[in-house]
Amino acid sequence: MLCLLLGGADARVAAQVALPSVPLPDAGRILSPLPDIDAGQLAGIGERLARIRLDRVTGLVRSNRDRIEVDERGEPAVRGVLVASGVDAAMVARAGEAGFALIDRERIEGLDLDIARFRVPDGRSLGRARKQLAKLLPGAEVDADNIYFASGPGGVLPQAALATAAAGGGSASLGLIDGGVAAHSSVQGRVEQRGFAKGAPSASRHGTAIASLLVGSGGVRGAAPGQRLLAADVYGTDPAGGNATAIVRALGWLAQSGVAVTTISLVGPDNKLLSAAVSRAQQRGMLIVAAVGNDGPAAPPAYPASYKGVFAVTGVDAKGRALPEAGRALHVDFAAPGDAVLAATGAASTDRLRGTSFAAPLVAGRLALRYPAPSIDRIGPAVTALVFEARDLGKKGRDKIYGHGLICGTCGGG
Repeated sequence: MLCLLLGGADARVAAQVALPSVPLPDAGRILSPLPDIDAGQLAGIGERLARIRLDRVTGLVRSNRDRIEVDERGEPAVRGVLVASGVDAAMVARAGEAGFALIDRERIEGLDLDIARFRVPDGRSLGRARKQLAKLLPGAEVDADNIYFASGPGGVLPQAALATAAAGGGSASLGLIDGGVAAHSSVQGRVEQRGFAKGAPSASRHGTAIASLLVGSGGVRGAAPGQRLLAADVYGTDPAGGNATAIVRALGWLAQSGVAVTTISLVGPDNKLLSAAVSRAQQRGMLIVAAVGNDGPAAPPAYPASYKGVFAVTGVDAKGRALPEAGRALHVDFAAPGDAVLAATGAASTDRLRGTSFAAPLVAGRLALRYPAPSIDRIGPAVTALVFEARDLGKKGRDKIYGHGLICGTCGGG
């Protein structure tokens, strides 16, 4: 994947969480601490992780039937809504005549992307409706408004104040798409936040942890300490938060604000709208770093980590071994600490956390130090430097488990 970004660069370079309303089991707590395991035990872990993933989706839908349903792949999505890009007025009229009422249209300015949302006709499943609308609008990209899970433990912190940015703090090279960030001492004064869901921004455990691992200082050792951060809360208090539309709007804000590196520790299915938005952001020089998730190597490929040009990050333990619960993407680019990582979890709390969610910001922070502003011609040198920083793990050279190797091996220890 990095070859696509680097072109003729050096040969070596070329060579997690349920939503707030659904308390579900945390794979990290089930699996940690974990001794050396053999192939049979690993298969058993894969089965447990598959059950956890199914329970997570089932629990979310069961608790929010009025807001959430599954698509034809069994993936959660906003109930009764289809999203489309590349739609003109004639297409809207054609869809309306077939019973697909237009909910709204908007332009995502930072991405120059026009999107439309349509209401699914009563009594029609999301999967069937998607196929029908796609046939009606052959020139458009049509998909469900899929919901993405944070790949690690989390939840809203209803009593926690939000982190803020100091006045006149300058521009921010780092962006975060997650939950809101609490005013922990390690990040306070350096986080500007905006909400893209009902009740957002609202402080969350997961968003706070990721932010502290990006820019934390003091008791929490972030990968880019002292830097400013733009944080987009795509969850808020909405049970259908974390949907593709919210993530796309967040990407637009970050791109419009000139963010160079964005961390997305969220996982879900391939989605046409999200894919288009990621591509538009990349064309404007944004580098996106994403976690591979914690659903195990037998799970479907995780997105957005699997999109071309996205830096997919896995997690390792203190011995440099891949976490057995680490999910998979269509490629893996780097590894970073993902076990017993010290992070802020509230306005006045820290905790040792486990999961690939907490590895991704460590890579993003180190990348941002080398790539502080969007500039296509500076991507190659920045990534080359990051690759040379990586400590080789597993098979010699780049491999499918650890990518180019371990980044920020001493980060997150506190």
